[in-house]
Amino acid sequence: MKKTRLNDRNRLIRHYLRFIAVTGVLILTSMVCRTGYITPASLTETAEFTPAVTILPTVHFIRPTETQTPPPTPTATPDPRLATATPVFNTPTPSPTPLPTSTLIAADSLPMQYFVQSGETLAALANRFSVHPFEIVSDKEIPQEGYIPPGQMMMIPQRLLLTTPNIHLLPDSEVVYSPSTIDFITEIYVNTLGGHLSEYNEYMTYHGFQSGAEVVEITALNHSINPKLLLSLLEFNSHWVLGHPGSFSEEAYPMGHNQINETVLSAQLNWAAKEISIGYYGWRAGTLTEIKFLDGSTLRLAPDLNAGTVGLMYYFAQIMQKNDWFKAIDPDTGFLQQHIAMFGDPKDRAVIVEPLLPAGLEQPEMILPFQEGDTWAYSGGPHGAWTVEGPQAAIDFAPSSVAGGCAPSELWAVATATGMVIRNQSGVLILDLDGDGYEQTGWVMFYLHLIPHPRLQVGDWVTQGDLIGKPSCEGGRATGTHIHMARKYNGEWILAAGPVPMVLSGWTVVAGDEVYQGGLTKGDQIIIASDKGAFTSRVTRLVAAPDG
Repeated sequence: MKKTRLNDRNRLIRHYLRFIAVTGVLILTSMVCRTGYITPASLTETAEFTPAVTILPTVHFIRPTETQTPPPTPTATPDPRLATATPVFNTPTPSPTPLPTSTLIAADSLPMQYFVQSGETLAALANRFSVHPFEIVSDKEIPQEGYIPPGQMMMIPQRLLLTTPNIHLLPDSEVVYSPSTIDFITEIYVNTLGGHLSEYNEYMTYHGFQSGAEVVEITALNHSINPKLLLSLLEFNSHWVLGHPGSFSEEAYPMGHNQINETVLSAQLNWAAKEISIGYYGWRAGTLTEIKFLDGSTLRLAPDLNAGTVGLMYYFAQIMQKNDWFKAIDPDTGFLQQHIAMFGDPKDRAVIVEPLLPAGLEQPEMILPFQEGDTWAYSGGPHGAWTVEGPQAAIDFAPSSVAGGCAPSELWAVATATGMVIRNQSGVLILDLDGDGYEQTGWVMFYLHLIPHPRLQVGDWVTQGDLIGKPSCEGGRATGTHIHMARKYNGEWILAAGPVPMVLSGWTVVAGDEVYQGGLTKGDQIIIASDKGAFTSRVTRLVAAPDG
């Protein structure tokens, strides 16, 4: 049976390639841990939100050096004089009619020639194109698991009749906290321009009083979202960066989130970052295939979009009516022009740092996050890395305890892998596994709800198995003492049960039907996640056998 399927597949491949060779036709496409922000209360009243394209300035900072990999050390701080905004008075006028809402495909249309993008899998592509995985063919072997090599050519049947435009608005590296942000300093950029954001300050839980630029940077770090994107959205929506808000709505709801108790900037940015992440990682996983608008209508996403564009499209759909949404994604008159005016062409940066997720990506060897001989509960299966709804990149472990709730634990958490401490504050510990000192590059391990080891400082190296802190409820919402951990690669959260699953001491993370569910598997052994500390959730880190 398997051989028959293989022969059918090979015949289909040869048929597609022969057709191209004979006719010369190419079909081208245009190209339970409750973590997160604690919302402060506000008495500001709700107001309508109206997006607008501002007068576009030309603002450029020094771009990364033209090399194939990010520079190993920070570049010099950009000269503030380079950021002087020069108004452009011929502001583009939004099109009076929206972009076409459909792409009509004839029943006998030829298959689409598609070139694989970074981070794509066979299962996700099949969902996006609404085809069976067997119908996707290539002249090269297609990995059944893991990431497909970027650039691999495939032939995919065209089945979708009504989709969004397929224009790529932003590269993935312009949406996540990627290597392209290494030389960008948010505070210098914001303060040089002297807009409303430079005058803003706010008290943040766990951080104290922070300037507007610091609020943006903290949000970018927590969600692993590009600070340039947050800044250009702030300007596009409400003129906070280059000038000042022109209405009560723009001042109270700068990211378009019209909630009376979420008017402070940190709440607005956290909400926006969450929505962008839902779109980005939902598309990456293949679980998000359509956009739902405020009027309840839906539209299928063009299957050849990239994750960064879908993240942006999804966010705009949460704050705009459909006609305004089409104007916002218009590449000639919408948000993209605002972003380019503030930061230059994002494609110039993307060509240096992408692909973010190379084919054959493998996780470094990691161990369970507690000491040898200890038994902890696997208290949370795959769930959001920073907010529950975000990328399902995190899992939880809870130590045994005679007290419930957030009672302090005397048991130590340990480093799952060797790395450099690059962040250690407010219950968060970040280990940089490649040791270059950047959170935006290579493998990074993220821990939350830790009371850190008193002698652990930023810049210290820890070896796999070293003590790093004690589990707690510090740093975010939590229903009980535990640690929350997730992985990143080149600034992108890596799904805990995704194409590169998290593996700890040989235990592999598997997802359940719902958030926080799932388990760990090792051979024929299964551990079931439970926030109640059930016996079936307990896992022991075995004592390593002595060498020799």
